[in-house]
Amino acid sequence: MKLGLDQQVALVTGGGQGVGRRICLELAQEGARVVVNDLFAERAEAVAREIEAAGGSALAAPADITKIEAVKAMVERAASHFGAPVQILVNNAGILPERREKGGRTPSFLDMPVEDWTKVINLNLYGTMYCCQAVLPGMVERKHGRIVNIISEAGRIGEANFAVYSGAKAAIAGFGKALAREHGRHAITVNAVALGAVSHEGIKDGPLHVDATPQNNELLGKMLSLYPVSKGAGRLSRPEDVAGIVAFLASDRALFITGQTVGASGGYVMI
Repeated sequence: MKLGLDQQVALVTGGGQGVGRRICLELAQEGARVVVNDLFAERAEAVAREIEAAGGSALAAPADITKIEAVKAMVERAASHFGAPVQILVNNAGILPERREKGGRTPSFLDMPVEDWTKVINLNLYGTMYCCQAVLPGMVERKHGRIVNIISEAGRIGEANFAVYSGAKAAIAGFGKALAREHGRHAITVNAVALGAVSHEGIKDGPLHVDATPQNNELLGKMLSLYPVSKGAGRLSRPEDVAGIVAFLASDRALFITGQTVGASGGYVMI
């Protein structure tokens, strides 16, 4: 399906691996010029080279999106490089709470150090807000824009031992709905895609590793039972299961979808 994204400038945060990388590749395949953001320059550059090798157009834009000045500089650089402002923003960058020990559980709210709250909230919530603030003026001026926020099902139902993360993702959903109301008059849409567990190449071991199967990983077998589609497919979701949804929401085919959250978790949450 051609979605009419030709020559549009798309910024994807956390685009250096996993879901973000696949979104970058999908948008480029649809004709968008992609700004690949990642905290790590080598990741951003690798994905940009991958896009260009396939005949697309990309700009590696390493930046720490928890720093508002870095975000503004990145958006200005993208506009200068491509000669047009960002028209599509995908807020994909995020961070989970740190586990207390390798293979252990994440801490409960009462056991989670306050400095860890800050890390989770700064990247997930403030990073999203900073990027939106930076790109919205150009979208308003052109009366066209698409913002897609990648959140978690934890933000819709809450997850034990993920209290701060759940709160940050829920806040992004509410923030996005408010932006959708404020900027609908500018033909700007704001939506969210809620993910469950996603298997991708950036995970080194455990049930989310790309080579994990119910046969070689007992925990994965238990996890599959929580996801209706996973039970049938025999696997968890992958980045390619998400990227097409994002590309659709970024297109004019989804013009009348705004302020919505699309669950892409194989039925883990049904709202």
